[in-house]
Amino acid sequence: QVQLVESGGGLVQAGGSLRLSCAASGRTFSNYRMAWFRQAPGKEREFVAVISWSGDNTYYADFVKGRFTISRDTAKNTVNLQMNSLKPEDTAVYYCAAKYGGSWPTNMSSYNYWGQGTQDTVSS
Repeated sequence: QVQLVESGGGLVQAGGSLRLSCAASGRTFSNYRMAWFRQAPGKEREFVAVISWSGDNTYYADFVKGRFTISRDTAKNTVNLQMNSLKPEDTAVYYCAAKYGGSWPTNMSSYNYWGQGTQDTVSS
């Protein structure tokens, strides 16, 4: 069974940084696409970033380009999201998601596996 468990969320001041980690288990993730989504209060879940398990391809939502970096550590079976220059509007529950191969989707319905989310709160 595929398990995705997020960690690293918390409370941070605007301009600060957080590093999220998604621990992936239950499968060999070669050829998988690993993504981060987020959902702010009163808003729909939205795409943040995606990376191939091989690490050779990444894609970011426009609103995080230059501030967030997605990476993976195959030795630890983790997918990370380094978030810098955080803004109050980044406050959300952040979710890890995964799908096998194919395209590089930014829509929720394309992903088969999801974590339970971790809360990030950015204060001013």
